[in-house]
Amino acid sequence: MEHFPVIDLAPYLEVSGNLSNDPDVLSDQLPPELKNLCSEVSRTLRETGALLVRDPRCTVEDNDRFIDMMEKYFEKPMEFKLLQERPHLHYQVGVTPEGVEVPRSLVDGEIQEKLRTMPEELQPAIPKGPDPKWRYMWRVGPRPLETRFKELNSEPVIPEGFAEWKVTMDSWGHKMISAIEVVAEMAALGFGLPKDAFTSLMKQGPHLLAPTGSDLQHHGQDGTVFAGYHYDLNFLTIHGRSRFPGLNIWLRNGQKVEVKVPIGCLLIQTGKQIEWLTAGDCIAGMHEVVVTKRTLEAIELASRQNRSLWRVSSTLFAHIASDAILKPLGHFMETPFANKYPPIYAGDYVEKELSVINLKGNNGDAEA
Repeated sequence: MEHFPVIDLAPYLEVSGNLSNDPDVLSDQLPPELKNLCSEVSRTLRETGALLVRDPRCTVEDNDRFIDMMEKYFEKPMEFKLLQERPHLHYQVGVTPEGVEVPRSLVDGEIQEKLRTMPEELQPAIPKGPDPKWRYMWRVGPRPLETRFKELNSEPVIPEGFAEWKVTMDSWGHKMISAIEVVAEMAALGFGLPKDAFTSLMKQGPHLLAPTGSDLQHHGQDGTVFAGYHYDLNFLTIHGRSRFPGLNIWLRNGQKVEVKVPIGCLLIQTGKQIEWLTAGDCIAGMHEVVVTKRTLEAIELASRQNRSLWRVSSTLFAHIASDAILKPLGHFMETPFANKYPPIYAGDYVEKELSVINLKGNNGDAEA
């Protein structure tokens, strides 16, 4: 895609372990081609809100294994899946059935105002009600022992009959977080910040592997909105390649683009927390998931090949730690827009955002 060069993380991974965190020393350690690569990461995130990467540690086989298992799960009967539903825990763990998540564009007056001024051909599809997609919430990585944001310390929910569940979820979740950490380091360097400016704030963050399942057999009509127009409230969001297209994103210049993720690549999108840390130099990217002509072609092919008609997106929301303070970092503190981003605990920020979409108590974004 002309907007998204694929960034190969391998050259940076080869040297990253030996790099100093001192920006002056680091400047001499980084060869020019890696400096250019880091600049390209920060520039692409700034201009498009999205980035395609190839990480040698995240293979096509890993992605397929994860999607195969999630297809098998979402294909189970409704009454089986509802055994994993935990509404009393605000859907923090386990399954969220279709028709529960409300797209932000239905409840946010500011977004609705923006939509009214958009040229018609750039407008998103307007959902009629809650998203007709399922989602599974699985927390990845260690949590802080001491926190002023006591999450409900609920046990993870493992569906019966899926012996490989925990290993598959943890393995794919950790690999995607590792890819995000490398991108976060490269972006920090590209922005002229210390290498660990972002990753130090991510430690013990409430990262959430939250794959969605959309039933294309029942909701596969042209124009069906699976995830209404919205931004993500976390730091960076990462997805493996889905087997069915349908993701549209809006670039910073307002252009609407249907995303095509090449085989073996991962898609990364900017969330609100990176917007806060860069004082709006990067902005949270707007996106939606809709049944398009390309989705219909993929449905037809899958039907002919007798494959699953569930569209699984292997979404992971990477967060800044709840007890860390969100505020513009380094030279971003000096920019004219810095006062729009006053210091706030990341946990308070997340709770504030979630109360808007009626999913308060869930420390992950619940609508990508």
